[in-house]
Amino acid sequence: MKSVIICDMEGVIENLNKDAEKLFGYSNSELIGKKRVSIFSEGEIVLQNVLMWLKSANANGFHETKTNFIRKDGTKFAAKIRITPNFSNGKNKPQTGYCGMTEPIEEIIDVPISFTTKIIKGVAITRAGFGSASILPIFAVAAFYAGKGDSIFSVFSLILTVAGILSLQLFSNLYNDYFDVKDGTDGLNEEYFNVGLNDKLLEGAQVSGGSRAIELGLTNLEKTKSLGNKMLILGLIFLVSVVSLSYYNTGSLNNTKYITIIALLGGLLGYFYTASPIKLVSRYGLGELAIFLTFGPLLTLGSGYAISVNTIEFLSTEFLNLILLGIPTGLLTTNILFINQFPDYKSDKIAKKNNLVVLFGKKASRWGYLLFLICTFSFMYFFTSILDQEIVNFSYNGYMISNGLLLLLGLSIFFHLFKNYNSRDLIKSNINTIYFQMIFTIVYILLLNPFYLNYW
Repeated sequence: MKSVIICDMEGVIENLNKDAEKLFGYSNSELIGKKRVSIFSEGEIVLQNVLMWLKSANANGFHETKTNFIRKDGTKFAAKIRITPNFSNGKNKPQTGYCGMTEPIEEIIDVPISFTTKIIKGVAITRAGFGSASILPIFAVAAFYAGKGDSIFSVFSLILTVAGILSLQLFSNLYNDYFDVKDGTDGLNEEYFNVGLNDKLLEGAQVSGGSRAIELGLTNLEKTKSLGNKMLILGLIFLVSVVSLSYYNTGSLNNTKYITIIALLGGLLGYFYTASPIKLVSRYGLGELAIFLTFGPLLTLGSGYAISVNTIEFLSTEFLNLILLGIPTGLLTTNILFINQFPDYKSDKIAKKNNLVVLFGKKASRWGYLLFLICTFSFMYFFTSILDQEIVNFSYNGYMISNGLLLLLGLSIFFHLFKNYNSRDLIKSNINTIYFQMIFTIVYILLLNPFYLNYW
């Protein structure tokens, strides 16, 4: 028996022979255009080996190995597989995908899983790789304080705050996955984006459609929920630590009160993003608003209270500046969510996950990305006078030039989105939107604390 399966560059199955149907136990109609070849392998093998096999096939013209596969009924079998790259019309034309030829063998195949793979597995399950969206804005607050003067914030409080907020983000990520799988949303999604070999730094990362960790067999619903609860407990431990240290630093309960309120509000927004009965993601823009607030003004305000060694009064100038500080990072993080809704459009619509892209449709939603971008840099222009007053040695020219260059970079991503909004090539814009948010926030940090630039 020799199974032959042809897939595209993302692993989506395009064709298979009768032997493949018999060997794996699926019918042709269950697989073609719906499932990816990763369905046939254990999740840890996929994480550790598949991309390496594809690279080898690309470099050498083929790759042969022995591994273990999984049938539809869950039984495992050993097999020899030969992977070859496919091209549209000969090797001088663009690559279209891969062909896998599989033969079952009567051997016991042991595929050792490395410690590094187990770490990557944890990152994949929790989506910890995207923690920069919550961590970098905290450092922007620290840079803002450093730019105002010395001894305004506690470094130890900063470390505890980063750990606490990351724990709460992982809690939210896990519960979002839990509810999306439980409600059937992720199961309906056949068009999600995986980076694959499209980018070296994010290689193999999931950029839409959830983590897919449960679908890959890396974990299950109950383990996902259990790990989410552990992250919540860890986050609460860090919260108590931050609150206690804040009281020690300020000698007042004022900051501790607001830290607690903002942390609980952020946790509730993260949980009810997908959890019933509120399910913000299905309420026509409230999901996007929740992301903006959680990764923007609430994050910077809460962080400001947490790391400050001074008491911050409600609605004071410092209070308002901390809110303003989070607006651009909140908008750009929302744009990451927004562009990732494009490949998920079909399944989100069926599942009544009424986000903005479902509400307006893909074509009209292109302008939403541009709107978030324009709002970001319009705000940065408005924010200039405030920063000029607050930051010692504020570099006006450096600020304006940096933001001008960043705007051009953002517009280039938008133009690619505008052209490829209904194409699989859109993934380049999804990847670049993630990088753009990171680059912007790093530049933002440097501009807020110009002491970093004194040696230039």
